[in-house]
Amino acid sequence: MAWTSEHRRAADRRGLRYPSDLTDAEWALVMPLIRPAKRCGRRRTVDVREVLNAVFYVLSTGCQWQALPKDLPPKSTVWDYFSRWEWEGTIERIHHVLYVAVREQAGREASPTTAIIDSQTAKGVQKGALRSIRPATMRARRSSAASATC
Repeated sequence: MAWTSEHRRAADRRGLRYPSDLTDAEWALVMPLIRPAKRCGRRRTVDVREVLNAVFYVLSTGCQWQALPKDLPPKSTVWDYFSRWEWEGTIERIHHVLYVAVREQAGREASPTTAIIDSQTAKGVQKGALRSIRPATMRARRSSAASATC
């Protein structure tokens, strides 16, 4: 599939502070997936879009949390939100929504029809290799009823 001028305009990230920052259109897709602040307790003082921009900065550059630029929220704040969103499944939902949007924007089906797997991955799965130890080391997810209370 050839790139059209429309595709190039949609993929252009020159107006953003960092290439990993969310565009307004991307933020409009993602914003409904982020839980609002709790009704009780301290008011949310951080800009959640900036927190998500910081998470994307770390994920796209591979930098350490301590190396976050000073114009993004503090690393402890970003890590706390990232950890909570990972635990709740928010990061996975955000990834899915943005993935589908990018595929549709490129004129492709929302879900790929073909998958490619290398022989090393296939061998590891056949032997029953561990995919990740993270699920075994994470806390169990709380039920939505328990997290709704203050």
